[in-house]
Amino acid sequence: MARLPRLTVPGYPHHIVQRGNNRQPIFTDRADYELLLDLLAEHARTQRVALHAYVLMSNHFHLLATPDTQEGVPALMQAVGRSYVRQFNRRHGRTGTLWEGRYRSTLIQAERYLLACMVYIDLNPVRAGMVADPAAYPWSSHAHYAGRRVDRLVTPHGLWWELGNTPFAREAAYAELVRTGLSDAQQRALTDSVLGGWALGEADYVADLQVRTARRLVRSKAGRPPAADD
Repeated sequence: MARLPRLTVPGYPHHIVQRGNNRQPIFTDRADYELLLDLLAEHARTQRVALHAYVLMSNHFHLLATPDTQEGVPALMQAVGRSYVRQFNRRHGRTGTLWEGRYRSTLIQAERYLLACMVYIDLNPVRAGMVADPAAYPWSSHAHYAGRRVDRLVTPHGLWWELGNTPFAREAAYAELVRTGLSDAQQRALTDSVLGGWALGEADYVADLQVRTARRLVRSKAGRPPAADD
């Protein structure tokens, strides 16, 4: 089966994941994490991509981002990926690929899934058993939204600002979302959509999005199509 082109539409939030080849580590020390963050900051700015949330895990990373242009996300990921691998290989005396093929991405309906996706990203280290509290993990945007530091990489989405009228109110409201966590259905939907590349949202959202792209947005139903009427 032919590989579907990536789904990318300007002005819509994209959930993106890039994995290490054979699930091998893509970070070995603090300098590696800092390098990737620096590259993301540099190229998000030049490619006009707003990064709303991120987490760097030992063998993969997640981004939640909205591009201004059709080329924004692909150009960002290509520039960051190539530069990071080149510098990673030089620092650690290695050669060859680092990534598990192409990055995965999908579009998500902001009103229904954006805050849930932020929570999903924040809780990645907790689900992996690396920390008990996302605030204890240094390589994510959680500390920015918890009011613990100002992260130059982060551009909050408009829905974040609607959580409260003051910084304290927004931080408290978001902290409650993180404490509540995700349902199994939410977590499964966010995982399946980004790995499969299918748009995540209600039927009206998908229908509106479909007029903006020729790329198929949802998985085809199993089975043979019904026979045509005579």
